[in-house]
Amino acid sequence: MVNNSPKNGRQKTLFMVLLSQLGVLMFVLKMVMAGLPNIEPTSLLVMLYAVTLGPWALAPIYIYVLLEWAIWGLNIWSVCYIYVWAIFWLAAWLLRKMESRLGWAVLCAVFGLMFGALCAIVYFFIGGWTYAVTWWVSGIPFDAIHCAGNFVMALVLFTPLRRLMEKLLKKAGLSEIRFINA
Repeated sequence: MVNNSPKNGRQKTLFMVLLSQLGVLMFVLKMVMAGLPNIEPTSLLVMLYAVTLGPWALAPIYIYVLLEWAIWGLNIWSVCYIYVWAIFWLAAWLLRKMESRLGWAVLCAVFGLMFGALCAIVYFFIGGWTYAVTWWVSGIPFDAIHCAGNFVMALVLFTPLRRLMEKLLKKAGLSEIRFINA
């Protein structure tokens, strides 16, 4: 792995601002879509950021998490957000060379379907196996909606957003600031 961090002060500042804005964008877009139950752009953006920014993507992802906590407060779900988004980032980053639109859509859909199961881990530690399974099973209809929404959004938007993000990074002189083909 090659560490391609920004080279000069202007580039470093621009990159830090970009990472912050991407985190805020993720939060704002989720809020805009809040009227649709479990249909959100967050999963799509985590995938997009993972592929185009590599490990740097963790900055906007956790800016998003901090904004969620700041607005909604801390609760049991807050613990899930610490690891759930990192797991999805890792899956997308490991598959970053994949070119299939359908493959990206399936990855995003599977994550949406597994979201409740991944969050149930916290409930296992709080109330045991029965509590975790009951909590997870009761949320399966929402996970199914999450799965379908993620599939459609990724199928339609991931490839053009990836091209756009790579073009914008290049135009801003930031295209080398990632782990290219690492």
